[in-house]
Amino acid sequence: EVQLVESGGGLVQPGGSLRLSCAASGFTFENYDMTWVRQAPGKGPEWVSVVTSGGDRTYYADSVKGRFTLSRDNAKNTLYLQMNSLEPDDTAVYYCNPDGFSTWGQGTQVTVSS
Repeated sequence: EVQLVESGGGLVQPGGSLRLSCAASGFTFENYDMTWVRQAPGKGPEWVSVVTSGGDRTYYADSVKGRFTLSRDNAKNTLYLQMNSLEPDDTAVYYCNPDGFSTWGQGTQVTVSS
């Protein structure tokens, strides 16, 4: 059974930083590209970033480029999202997802507010 457990969210002031984690199990983590998606209140899902299975390439939405860094540790089956220079528009529930799977975790809430 595929399980995805996101953590690391919280309340942070504008300009602050957070590091999200996604612990994955139930599939061969190292074989899959991994994506972060977020959903803000009252809005649809927004793709944030993707990392290739080997971790050698990452891609970002324009809205987060230069501020977020995606990485993975295949030995630990864990995905990370380092978020710097956070803005109020980054407020959302953040979810990780392996490419091609319809399984989602519970997400982790990020709130950026003064």
